[in-house]
Amino acid sequence: MTEVPMTEAAMPATDDPVSSGDTFAVEGAPLAGRKVLIVVENLPLPFDRRVWQEARTLTAAGATVSVICPTGKGYEKRYELIDGVHIHRHPLPLDAKGALGFLVEYGAALFWETVLAWKIFFTRGFDVIQGCNPPDLIFLIAWQFRLLGVRYIFDHHDINPELYEAKFNKRGFFHRLMVLFERVTFMTAKVSIATNNSYRAIALTRGRMKPEDVFVVRSGPDLRRLRRVPEAPRWRNGRRFLVGYVGVMGEQEGIDLLIDAVDHIVHRLGRQDIQFCLVGGGPSLASLKQIVERRGLGDFVTFTGRAPDQELFEVLSTADIGVNPDRVNAMNDKSTMNKIMEYMAMGKPMVQFDVTEGRFSAQEASLYARANDSVDMAEKIVSLLDDPEARARMGDFGRQRVERELSWEHQIEPLLAAYTRALS
Repeated sequence: MTEVPMTEAAMPATDDPVSSGDTFAVEGAPLAGRKVLIVVENLPLPFDRRVWQEARTLTAAGATVSVICPTGKGYEKRYELIDGVHIHRHPLPLDAKGALGFLVEYGAALFWETVLAWKIFFTRGFDVIQGCNPPDLIFLIAWQFRLLGVRYIFDHHDINPELYEAKFNKRGFFHRLMVLFERVTFMTAKVSIATNNSYRAIALTRGRMKPEDVFVVRSGPDLRRLRRVPEAPRWRNGRRFLVGYVGVMGEQEGIDLLIDAVDHIVHRLGRQDIQFCLVGGGPSLASLKQIVERRGLGDFVTFTGRAPDQELFEVLSTADIGVNPDRVNAMNDKSTMNKIMEYMAMGKPMVQFDVTEGRFSAQEASLYARANDSVDMAEKIVSLLDDPEARARMGDFGRQRVERELSWEHQIEPLLAAYTRALS
């Protein structure tokens, strides 16, 4: 939801739907005859890139796939059949603000999810429900079908107790409630899909799941879609270097720390040859623009908002390096951010703060600044820009790592293994 945004397991920065008509290669139709229902409450499909890749992969494996999701800008149709995936969308109230707003929003979502789930069950049918958090409430849908033999797979996008603590800097009643919902979700699930090893560890410890029931399926980029294009000098704004950012403009993404770093680069180090381009939309976009203007950085920072894929590809292809300013906290330390692998897929080195999963993903493709230290981030950005040999070496390492281990092609096998386990 907007008030408590997802990590980047599935948060695209562009408005383009991911529907190319090309199916993923799955041999032998291992899920032939199976029927799957995916419930995602945070974003519409096909806008949610991770869930869309999962849905199309399951379809390629022979399953009949239905999806329940909310409507959204550009995705207002209540039903669509795209690339063989049946998409059922439902309305939601305005973005939630505060506890009462969340109660209304989650209540409306659960109502529509229940109505549509029963409609799909009596028409198309399903053997498995895959619930994609946030929130950790979709088990309430799964419970309704347990006696009918339907299995529940939990697709673990966010660690909501840590997200609440990071956002509000406290625990208390609502934090305990999120811990409870998380626990019941794991109890309900036959299988859990984790986006990384940190999330898998949570499933094994807090979730008390068996190791053989937890599968790591990373949000790897689809290299058929994410591609280099000719550079577009206009994004440099007449300057020698371009630093790119792709992601959500929200409170948890550390854009304020990036602005501090830009301020240090421009006003303290006196560097006038570096342009920053930030691609993506989000609830904090307007306030971030105001901060940039107040600090006299408007000519050095470009905000595109949500942009079509062509602009995203142009920025990433033109950028000399990428930047990931996610502040170090319990949430970001354990979460995998899509922007990291998108930079790597484009062969771009990066600078980020030192977090566990960020370092695991990027390894030698990144420089690591001290935790939440914008000055150290600024100095590492400048040092990397001034070292073309290091940029080339780190960019090549990142691209090869994505090709060999992290792209979506390598996530197909564990995804299908999770379904085989759930249906066994």
